[in-house]
Amino acid sequence: MDFFLNIPNNEIGNTLTERILAQSNSIKFHKTLPNYSNSKLFELENLSTELGVDNIYLKDESTRFNLNAFKGLGASYAIRKLLIEDPQTSVFCTATDGNHGKAVAWSASINKKKSVVYVPKDTTKERIDAIAQYGGEVIQLDMNYEETCNHAAKQSALNNWMLVQDTSWDGYEKIPALIMSGYLTHFKEMEDSINLFQKPKIDIIFLQCGVGSWPASCIWYYLNRYRTNRPKIVLVEPNEASGVLSSFMHNQRVSPKVNFETIMAGLNCGIPSKSAWEIIKKGCDAVMTIADEDARNAMRTLYKPKENSKRIISGESGSAGLAGLIKCIKDPGMSKLNEHIELNSKSRILLFNTEGDTDKESFKSIVEL
Repeated sequence: MDFFLNIPNNEIGNTLTERILAQSNSIKFHKTLPNYSNSKLFELENLSTELGVDNIYLKDESTRFNLNAFKGLGASYAIRKLLIEDPQTSVFCTATDGNHGKAVAWSASINKKKSVVYVPKDTTKERIDAIAQYGGEVIQLDMNYEETCNHAAKQSALNNWMLVQDTSWDGYEKIPALIMSGYLTHFKEMEDSINLFQKPKIDIIFLQCGVGSWPASCIWYYLNRYRTNRPKIVLVEPNEASGVLSSFMHNQRVSPKVNFETIMAGLNCGIPSKSAWEIIKKGCDAVMTIADEDARNAMRTLYKPKENSKRIISGESGSAGLAGLIKCIKDPGMSKLNEHIELNSKSRILLFNTEGDTDKESFKSIVEL
């Protein structure tokens, strides 16, 4: 099964994570950082016509802080908050499949601190070098992502390092919540365009999903701002890293029984984040999976737009939201999902390009076919 339809209760809770999200002043902080600017929001008019929907908006995070991905929003905010609490912290540690580790290394460096970054066995040399350029000590393990996270947590405890992980578990929820709070910036940036006061100018959002922290922050934002007037939200995962879909099907957090082999490195995760899962259940309308070829086709669609449309550089994970939308429209097997989210010719869609060409060799081999 490649999708699950959820009936959300749309409730705002009072968990530790949600209290931290409610206190976020991330956009005020991010405006103080070097190279800050609003990421661009594009209207993809030609693609909207081609796919038969009213409008497609795409927020392009590939230029964020010159990091080629959005993850700097979360890591920078969390590290700043942690240093306010304990300025003597000297080493920040994390596990990553690429973009989050680069964001932690960058955030540590601008605060003149050290970083240790563990990466899984399938992490490419280019992604490792991208982390190392910001001074991070990168250690590659013969493990998958979930195992690498466990190892980073153990090493942080042994060495008295500060673990800055973007997934939560029992006893480790505050720091992931701070990271999620940092992500709220790019939703707030749209409050003068599509996230209007009483009702948004969008009907459906397709969000790529790894451990779930980023889509959960999006869900919380729209629930908190609009309650029942919020847009429908669909999460998109790789076929071979479908932790949220598997968890919905088992009605509890589980690690999916898949091979974890996908080109979507940023989404190649296992069991969902504990606190993210609680929010996702309350405000996600559906979760679906896509194949690697779906992501490749979406990358090419953005890179080679028809007529005079803007070319958008979108990496394997960055294109997953669009890949989900295209699958819904073109795959007859998705008709029940489309009916559930009311996807039709009048729909206004929001997508996020969460990364650019973070692996340039892979990107080139895909888009130049």
